[in-house]
Amino acid sequence: MAQEEKSRAKKEQLKGKAKEAMGRMVGNESKTAEGKADQVKGDAREAKEKGKDTFKH
Repeated sequence: MAQEEKSRAKKEQLKGKAKEAMGRMVGNESKTAEGKADQVKGDAREAKEKGKDTFKH
């Protein structure tokens, strides 16, 4: 389960980066903001999983 969550976090981060880049390319501030939000969600999920790993060891 932990590996699945880590993978999900990476996917959210990558999806966010792509969405942000597309938003910047076409000048769509809304998409750029959505992309940044997706990245933040991915970062938070990743940090949560790293915290869990720390307490397991």
